[in-house]
Amino acid sequence: MEVVKVQDLDYRYPGAEVEAIREISFSLEQGEIFGFLGPSGAGKSTLKKILIGVLKGYEGKVEVLNRAMDKPSPDLYESIGVAFEVPNLYQKFTALENLELFRSLYIGKTADPMALLTMVGLENDAVTRVGSFSKGMRMRLNFCRAFLNYPELVFLDEPSSGLDPANVKKIKEIMQARKEEGTTIFLATHNMQLAEDICDRIAFIVDGNIALIDSPRNLKMQEGQKVVRLEYRDNGMLMKEDFPMNGIGENCTFLKLLKEQNVETMHTLEATMEDIFIQVTGRSLT
Repeated sequence: MEVVKVQDLDYRYPGAEVEAIREISFSLEQGEIFGFLGPSGAGKSTLKKILIGVLKGYEGKVEVLNRAMDKPSPDLYESIGVAFEVPNLYQKFTALENLELFRSLYIGKTADPMALLTMVGLENDAVTRVGSFSKGMRMRLNFCRAFLNYPELVFLDEPSSGLDPANVKKIKEIMQARKEEGTTIFLATHNMQLAEDICDRIAFIVDGNIALIDSPRNLKMQEGQKVVRLEYRDNGMLMKEDFPMNGIGENCTFLKLLKEQNVETMHTLEATMEDIFIQVTGRSLT
């Protein structure tokens, strides 16, 4: 089931000479993690604001959870969750008080705030004022807020920003678990590794236009080299040799090296998501 449908979307900010986004078309399936990758100013935030009903006056067709977004109904917000890149939290409230306040704004069933804090490792800081939180702690609390109302669709903007590797891993595990429960996640990020690890599909957006949409695996298969690289030591010197993957099982030199040398590493030469982004768009993410 498609939970987001966008067709021929254009948007120009009042007074601007050019469109912030133009000719954008895509859809999101239920239970999909969909990544939008692009440099600052590419149009990610504009697109997200249209999808959550903040920006109106666009041209084209936009539907979210079967609701037209030119006149979104208030009940939409019972079914979506949003975490902005800059957390919008009350600094003088504790973490628990923040979640209790936002929880009270929903009509339907909501999650236990303490369970959410425990989910992201903030249970011991539940009664600490948010003003004393580090950036990473605020980001984790902001992440919790997006899941308060058991949303069908979640919009996450740079959820890994300010997090150490252990907490990035935890966030990825939570996103994957929610996906398996049927939640759809729209992920806007600069973090290529996060997108590659967690997304079912990725869209590259540059200058307000989508340059490409595909799965990370397909992109790496299409853009990477079908080559295996061996690294081994010969008289103390590190040696590297590349072999075509086709027919590698019958390549005498490759097999001889495996038998006679102390191979230290062996891997395919896959393109990174950043390599692919640059190849496709001619731009970097910075």
